[in-house]
Amino acid sequence: MQLTDNWQPSASLDVLRQRAALFQTIRNFFQQRNVLEVDTPILGRFGVTDLHLENLETTLSFFPNQRFQLQTSPEYAMKRLLAAYGQSIYQLGKVFRDDEVGRFHNPEFTMLEWYRINFTMQDLINEVVTLLRDVLGAREVHQTTYQRLFQKYLNLDPLTASIAELQNCLVNDERIADLVKRETDKDTLLQLAMSLVIEPQLKKSDITVVERFPASQAALAELDDDERVALRFEVYVGGIELANGYQELTHAAHQQLRFNHDNQLRKQFGKNMKPTDFRLLEALDAGMPNCSGVALGFDRLLMLVTGVSDIRQVLPFSITCA
Repeated sequence: MQLTDNWQPSASLDVLRQRAALFQTIRNFFQQRNVLEVDTPILGRFGVTDLHLENLETTLSFFPNQRFQLQTSPEYAMKRLLAAYGQSIYQLGKVFRDDEVGRFHNPEFTMLEWYRINFTMQDLINEVVTLLRDVLGAREVHQTTYQRLFQKYLNLDPLTASIAELQNCLVNDERIADLVKRETDKDTLLQLAMSLVIEPQLKKSDITVVERFPASQAALAELDDDERVALRFEVYVGGIELANGYQELTHAAHQQLRFNHDNQLRKQFGKNMKPTDFRLLEALDAGMPNCSGVALGFDRLLMLVTGVSDIRQVLPFSITCA
């Protein structure tokens, strides 16, 4: 994908009108439910520790010794608001990720993120489905677990499978064969299997909810009764991964251990270790209420509304012409 000097917008005027209408639909949805819209900073001192996410960094002349991070999600700041005020909140705004550029990926994109006080994971799943049906019309909903999907499509249990078993399962896929032979991180192999083998087989006309991911893939989620499993869910529609949600972890000491584990993985794979946001930990320690939260890709949802096949077609200006 090439950068261009063309001054023209990426999206058509009709799509921009649909984009504005979707903003309004979402705001009306939350206003009807008395969920407060907030607007947190996208530039902050701390980034994420997740092995598979990278913040874009910058500096400010006023603070020459401090690096600042463009946020991959408003999560940390929103949780500080939750701890301070105990109010269900949502945010609709820009986030940034130092990631691939492609049909479904732009480094700068719009995210809808919301947190509901005293909601279980299932309560939030139900609300996500309601929003999607409001936006996309009536669709069948299929809800299953991560474990059942792997057993159905790959005939293995992701909670007990060894690295060797996963490699044997994936090595015949020409797209990733070389990577699979070298890869020694189980979660990376699981994610390759999920994205390249399982996701394409999900029924595109349905809203598919996948719940209860391996605990190692959900550093900010509560664990299930089976502690190998976290209360995390993802939502897929039309072949697109659309939303990622948790029943949120509210215990500061447990969260610190999760951050430490992330950083050990980063070190193991040759990535810079990231300082953890001590203010988030202090907010959890002060008492964040029980809640569930979810992040939903607004631009990807708009792709489904408009029927386009490339995220550039729903952005006023994609990174290639920004």
